[in-house]
Amino acid sequence: MTVLIGQLFTGVSIGAVLLLIALGLALTFGQMNVINMAHGEFIMAGAYTTYVLQQVITAAGWSLLVALPVAFVVAGAMGVLLEILLIRRLYARPLDTLLVTWGVSLILQQLARDVFGSPNVQTRAPELLTGNIALPGGITVANNRLFILALAGSAVVALTVALRVTPLGRRIRAVVQNRDLAAVSGIATSRVDRTTFFIGSGLAGIAGVALTLLGPIGPTMGTNLIIDAFLVVVVGGIGQLKGTVIVAFALGVLQATGEYLTTLSVAKVMVFVAIVAFLQWRPQGLFTLRTRSLA
Repeated sequence: MTVLIGQLFTGVSIGAVLLLIALGLALTFGQMNVINMAHGEFIMAGAYTTYVLQQVITAAGWSLLVALPVAFVVAGAMGVLLEILLIRRLYARPLDTLLVTWGVSLILQQLARDVFGSPNVQTRAPELLTGNIALPGGITVANNRLFILALAGSAVVALTVALRVTPLGRRIRAVVQNRDLAAVSGIATSRVDRTTFFIGSGLAGIAGVALTLLGPIGPTMGTNLIIDAFLVVVVGGIGQLKGTVIVAFALGVLQATGEYLTTLSVAKVMVFVAIVAFLQWRPQGLFTLRTRSLA
């Protein structure tokens, strides 16, 4: 039972990381049908923002707290700039957006190498997040994992409230359901797109801050994460936030179980096979989007 609970928490912590990575992608991919391969580089930007701030603010705890909003703004601004310069001209052409944003991701990786160098860098975690919490039954829980879990939960709650309660959220949902009808109803769809891209990219920046607590920072860290993020979004259902949440934690638990029973490589294969089998049975994903489109 102790091993089972320990592996369950490991899976939940992996799922929290996947959720943070995929949350912003679910928003932009779901609304604008843009395959943004540069999303991983926005995660990298958030991580490097934490690194830079730690050179200025030497206290690790304060630098982490400051990095969360700053990384959100930095990555969000990069997303808006990408939308204005390139994505705006490629709506309704998802394959073109894939190729263009892939090129942008390579440019951003090289820019990171030019600015910070090719070797990975490391940030210092706050002392509060470096230890473990001992639970009854001999179970230990890492503080940094608990922090990431709380951060992912807070991001989901904030995004859900914003989409369901605020006027901006109602405009976003209107554009998702029927872009043409929303436009003729007086909604500035281009402004909604820019705002959505800002929020989605900013969430990637927050994910980058969280990932600094788990490992080193490098120019290619986003490339290693983007495929998992797309898998979570696709299996959960395009544009479905609840599907993204459920699938992120389900894949995290499946991967943790596979790693315990076999090895990391075999666990990755198990997760991929499970995803392929699920999509063969339900290609639209776990949840489908209800629209008012006549097509």
